[in-house]
Amino acid sequence: MRPVTLITGASSGIGAELAHVFADNGHELVLTARREAELDALAGAIAASGRAHPLVLPLDLVQRDAVARLAATLEAKGVEPDNVVNNAGFGLAGKAAELDRDDQLAMIDLNMRALTELSLAFADSLVRHRGGLLNVASIAGFLPGPGMAVYYASKAYVLSFSEALHEELRARGVRVTALCPGPVATGFQARAGLRPGGIGEGGPLALPARRVAEIGYDGLVRGKRVVVAGLGNKLAVFFMGLVPHALLLPIVAHSMRRAGRL
Repeated sequence: MRPVTLITGASSGIGAELAHVFADNGHELVLTARREAELDALAGAIAASGRAHPLVLPLDLVQRDAVARLAATLEAKGVEPDNVVNNAGFGLAGKAAELDRDDQLAMIDLNMRALTELSLAFADSLVRHRGGLLNVASIAGFLPGPGMAVYYASKAYVLSFSEALHEELRARGVRVTALCPGPVATGFQARAGLRPGGIGEGGPLALPARRVAEIGYDGLVRGKRVVVAGLGNKLAVFFMGLVPHALLLPIVAHSMRRAGRL
């Protein structure tokens, strides 16, 4: 079986930049997301740069049989992952009790259930290749988030789960890294219902998606357990650890009120 790097949520934003970074470092790619046209364009751009043409698998990972179908397709193609990058995910801004319940459960399915299934489904393959697992969390995972309660909680899960897997799998030669970006201007903001120019765009903590991807790749190669992208975000996470949640909660709530989402 030929080793490949599987990247989810690869059609845009951080996922697309991770695809470029892995390709630039000689990895053959399998790209999956819902939007086939964007995946095809990305694969074409990577191939045009002289890299191997990625395999494109349009897929909605919220569907309960998606990972099984993905695994079957990879086996039929004669490839298996030596690296898995779980980037697919989305957020919703607003009061949890008022947001659409099905949309929030779909967020849990994608951000947590699908990520967990993909992390475990290819564990044997990662061990065989002494490969890596890169799970995209967020600095949101370090604190509760009134105004985006389910999203923040989902990223706390990704962070905790990835840290535990790091400890469990490192003796078997597998690197597991949780990548924690701060604000990044991508399609995430529009999907979450955040207004343009608000949270997640600009500001002292914001980084370009390409830089976040480079930091994540470097952290995975070095076997880092948690990688917080950017000095400003590292300082923010450090101070979060010193301040009780009782004091952090109104600060987060205030920022969401300013964004008109609480």
